[in-house]
Amino acid sequence: MTALATPPQPATRVDRTRAIRLRPRSIAAIAAVSVAGVIAFGWPLIVDPGTAFGHSTDAPLLFSLLMPLLLAVVLAEISEGGLDVKAIAMLGVLSAVGAALRPVGAGTAGLETVFFLLILGGRVFGAGFGFVLGATTLFASSLITGGVGPWLPFQMLGAAWVGLGAGLLPPLKGKAEIALLAAYGAVSGLLYGVALNLMFWPFTTGLDSDLSFVAGASLVDNLQRFLVYSFATSLGWDIGRAITNIVLVSLTGSVVLRTLRRAARKAAFDAPVEFTAPQNSDAVH
Repeated sequence: MTALATPPQPATRVDRTRAIRLRPRSIAAIAAVSVAGVIAFGWPLIVDPGTAFGHSTDAPLLFSLLMPLLLAVVLAEISEGGLDVKAIAMLGVLSAVGAALRPVGAGTAGLETVFFLLILGGRVFGAGFGFVLGATTLFASSLITGGVGPWLPFQMLGAAWVGLGAGLLPPLKGKAEIALLAAYGAVSGLLYGVALNLMFWPFTTGLDSDLSFVAGASLVDNLQRFLVYSFATSLGWDIGRAITNIVLVSLTGSVVLRTLRRAARKAAFDAPVEFTAPQNSDAVH
């Protein structure tokens, strides 16, 4: 018997084929790890001052141990029945390209050259693919650059959110789509920097500065300190990342989107497989 793939039907709005179809369990896993991630990033602002965590900086160390396990569970859940060989091959190619692109900018003055690929990949192949692409790309690039540390799971989750959000954007075409993706690149670049600031903030400013995290202080007090810290230390870098995303998406978006969509159509991720009996004209009756 031979397997025949039925060609995918043309899209009515945007030609965007989902490489990974999220099932209810996969969606629940992503939602759960996202909630845990929000707590892991924002614990200095949301922890109750009266608890043990409210008077120490041990929480990020605990979350840095938990986040890899949570991400592993989500990736395993998504891959179980949601990743075929073609999707894995595409994921491997884009992760390798992203890992190679990241050292080009190396974060100098906020020049992050990897996020535009996560945005365009998530846009074409869908939210589930974007989530996995963000996590695997940051993991692979950290192995190449030697950037493995307790901050890596936070970077992976932040990049996974960027790819996930790109896949959830509303359908548009032409210049309107490029403008939407460029605007999303700017916003996501800024928010990624804010999220990583929250992870580093309790450890980088000492104990006697107006920028410092004060264990056990009120939400308003620590929020004010964090905002001052972000403006003083990383706003320039975050703006640089946002501008880089805008420029790269605007300059390469049309070509990259067209190339990825052509690859998606040829791969036919969503084509149903039908089995038919082979025709043998030489059979003896």
